[in-house]
Amino acid sequence: MKRLTSFLLLGLLAACSQTQSQEGEAYYTMDDFGKVEKIDVHVHIRTERDAFVAQARQDNFRLVTIVVDHSAGRAEVEEQFRYALWQSREHPEEIASVTAFSVKEWDEPDWTTRTLAWLDSCLDAGAIGLKVWKNIGMVQRDKNGALVMVDDPKLDTIFHTLAQRDIPVIGHLGEPKNCWLPVAEMTTNNDKNYFTNHPEYHMYRHPEMPSYEEQIAARDRLLEKNTDLTFVGAHLGSLEWDVDALAARLDQFPHMAVDMAARMGQLFYQTRENREKVRDFFIKYQDRLLYATDMGDEGEESQEDLQQSMHRTWMRDWQYLATDDTMQSDLIEGDFQGLQLPQEVVDKIYRKNAQQWLGVFPE
Repeated sequence: MKRLTSFLLLGLLAACSQTQSQEGEAYYTMDDFGKVEKIDVHVHIRTERDAFVAQARQDNFRLVTIVVDHSAGRAEVEEQFRYALWQSREHPEEIASVTAFSVKEWDEPDWTTRTLAWLDSCLDAGAIGLKVWKNIGMVQRDKNGALVMVDDPKLDTIFHTLAQRDIPVIGHLGEPKNCWLPVAEMTTNNDKNYFTNHPEYHMYRHPEMPSYEEQIAARDRLLEKNTDLTFVGAHLGSLEWDVDALAARLDQFPHMAVDMAARMGQLFYQTRENREKVRDFFIKYQDRLLYATDMGDEGEESQEDLQQSMHRTWMRDWQYLATDDTMQSDLIEGDFQGLQLPQEVVDKIYRKNAQQWLGVFPE
């Protein structure tokens, strides 16, 4: 939170104008995409090849690569962090890394001590933050068979330590609200595809599991207990379904921001229904939104295919945020119009908010 204090007191930042409205607002165009410095704060690079960073250079992006605890154990988390560390050491001006910890060994008597030691080693090696994943709340159970939720008292020491050290936490807790609906009722095509292919995470099929509301409540209790913790809710904080619901949480928790990773479809859907409400939300909460995609590289896809997909995704999102073009996307059905956010808002979403909330790539 300390790094945010001065940021939240800043006035409006000056920006050079590419396009002017009658009111004097400055806007970017599609031609400005490659000229503007940008940060994608949520990618997963699990390889030692340079394909991802090569495309990022072409499109003027820097990257935050994130380790995820898939409940496979310490060895898998450590392997992912080795890849992240390799990338950030090879490309220190272009890639930063976020670590994670394993909860598979939850019931070991020295779990907290070993986890704190692991986090210390990652931070000493250059990690800039910690990721907690949906396996907390949806997969990991203790020795008594109870699901471990993110507000579990056993985690208090971890989060308190991170808050004391001003280390941000990126939290993917819960899932999109579509997860609790039948596939046919889901609002976005990407969710329909994901939960069809990952039935283990399709909570509509698992009524014995905590509800959507219970997942969000556990996350909120974590934030209530740790008001000095800098928290970035991944995937629009699992409140992707309604910008009003997300606004209410941001009002409640001033130490919370959100990234947009893998939730553009939900934004497109809401924009199709009420563009001005979504646009007003982006402008009001311009200091709390970080651009992200959730794209990744595990070295399996051809470099050409990977880079083409990266460029298409980044260009689509720029068009949505920077222009008022009429758009279509395979993520949803129907047309929608880009938000054409003012230039200063775009600069915050794509770069300045990441610098302030995550402390990455300072100027």
